[in-house]
Amino acid sequence: MTKLIITADIHGSLIAWQTIKNLLNPDDRIAIAGDLFDTKYGNTSHTDFQPESIKKDLKSFKHSFYYVYGNCDIPAFYPGFKSSITFNVFNKKILLYHGHRSNAYCKDIDIIIQGHTHLCHLEKKGGHIFMNPGSITCPRNDYYTYGIIDNTSASLIELKTGHKLVTINF
Repeated sequence: MTKLIITADIHGSLIAWQTIKNLLNPDDRIAIAGDLFDTKYGNTSHTDFQPESIKKDLKSFKHSFYYVYGNCDIPAFYPGFKSSITFNVFNKKILLYHGHRSNAYCKDIDIIIQGHTHLCHLEKKGGHIFMNPGSITCPRNDYYTYGIIDNTSASLIELKTGHKLVTINF
């Protein structure tokens, strides 16, 4: 694996989903911190709202991915996942959850990733790295962002320019 792409709050946008997919190299992985489909409140009148197309695409998706439900996802629409998971990449233990409710984490967690706020955030605090990748669909601060974790660092990337907004080295 070269890198882990992190996203959240796609809210059923097929264009946003395709944009994230286009960022992936063949051996990359992706982590989705909830609200991928938005089958609870989704804007069914908008032509880009296509959770069924995203769901169908995931059936043939070639990349390893980590996904948790958000507050706008209905688990019955895409069963088999949870509201939080832990996994290891690059010798780092990661907690992935959406963030609409508090989630306790253990001392052995290195990186905590959450979505929900549509605001990007990356900081190191008390030996833990906290990341919110923001949203490339509907950010609340005009920064269309996603996250990247590789073997040396965690970064937030501005989609339009490709520039790193902030990086934390391990």
